[in-house]
Amino acid sequence: MEVSNFLKKHYKHFNAASLIDAAEGYKTHLNNSGKMLVTLAGAMSTAEMGIILAEMIRQDKIHAISCTGANLEEDIFNLVAHDFYERVPHYRELSAADEEELLSRHLNRVTDTCIPEEEAMRRLEHTVLKYWVKADEAGESYFPHEFFYQILLSGDLEQYYQIDPKNSWMLEAAKKNLPIICPGWEDSTLGNIYAGHVISGDVKNVHTVKTGIQYMMELAEWYTNTAKEESTIGFFQIGGGIAGDFPICVVPMLHQDLQRDGVPLWGYFAQISDSTTSYGSYSGAVPNEKITWGKLGKETPKYMIESDATIVAPLIFALVLDM
Repeated sequence: MEVSNFLKKHYKHFNAASLIDAAEGYKTHLNNSGKMLVTLAGAMSTAEMGIILAEMIRQDKIHAISCTGANLEEDIFNLVAHDFYERVPHYRELSAADEEELLSRHLNRVTDTCIPEEEAMRRLEHTVLKYWVKADEAGESYFPHEFFYQILLSGDLEQYYQIDPKNSWMLEAAKKNLPIICPGWEDSTLGNIYAGHVISGDVKNVHTVKTGIQYMMELAEWYTNTAKEESTIGFFQIGGGIAGDFPICVVPMLHQDLQRDGVPLWGYFAQISDSTTSYGSYSGAVPNEKITWGKLGKETPKYMIESDATIVAPLIFALVLDM
């Protein structure tokens, strides 16, 4: 309780107070038999969010995840190639020539962290290609995360593990067969690699990996079935972008496009955002705007913390875990 007690003592006002409120609301939602969908934008896995996210999954504080394709693969990159990563704390001072030097060493930079191409991306490609080809030849198709689940549960990558596996959120999710939604997976390193293997003919059917539309259909089924269990479903959004914008739309789709009655709105909403509405960013829209789109209701608990997600999310999760 040391972290929680510190936060409750010092975080009294402004964004700090919103952090506490969002965490307490999260706990109240779960205590009332609610379920929680968490969305991960950007490169949260490269920021090693998996350390605390895996614990949240283990303790059943998260019941579904929507994330970018980058977050899926980068958690596994970190799992198998952590010792080859290079941190560049002075990244703001890099010149174009410095960036080219990193490229020449096959180091792909994500803010202050460089991901090693050979040890991370090519290592995972070598393994996942076997699974893509096997499914393709059998006429089967799976979602991107399902292929990763198959690989992680098979143990094929265990020889390469370079972190404590309990800190991999994808491995923990695979063990629980956690529902994952990954809209726009095509916009990821493995998505590009998959397209290359389809173009080259290694994979014959482009639909061997299922698409975003199928992800929305899967989410609609999960939301409907979970809501039938009289569990309200909360929405905890880390960052913005497609990881958050895509899944929140499932409720108005069920209401307006499928004309279904009795589908509950999201029962809790919180977002950690560093975006602003003044630039026309949907990701920075305040929660009340979502009322007009049939996503939230006027009584839905709503929280917005305008800050850095890499700082805020672990603190909120620490509060939820009573750390």
